Amino acid sequence: MKFILLNHIKIQAKERGIDIKIIEEAISNPGQIVPGEKGLKAAQKKFLDKGRNKECLIRVIFREEEGTRTGITAYITSKVRKYWRA
Repeated sequence: MKFILLNHIKIQAKERGIDIKIIEEAISNPGQIVPGEKGLKAAQKKFLDKGRNKECLIRVIFREEEGTRTGITAYITSKVRKYWRA
């Protein structure tokens, strides 16, 4: 699957201390994709945050059109149970 990351997501990643590679991995090879608001989707991937020493979730909000995922925003949360769908 092709993907594009908007400049906005790159700026946010830097501000939030998120490695761009984890965003790319989540959007290209997500653990799961869940529906979001206004027709957007969220690519989610669990990972071990070594700094916190706990399981966390990277969420990449994206729009999908014509076989391309366009990453809009991304964030890391420790609230895995809140967002992960069984």
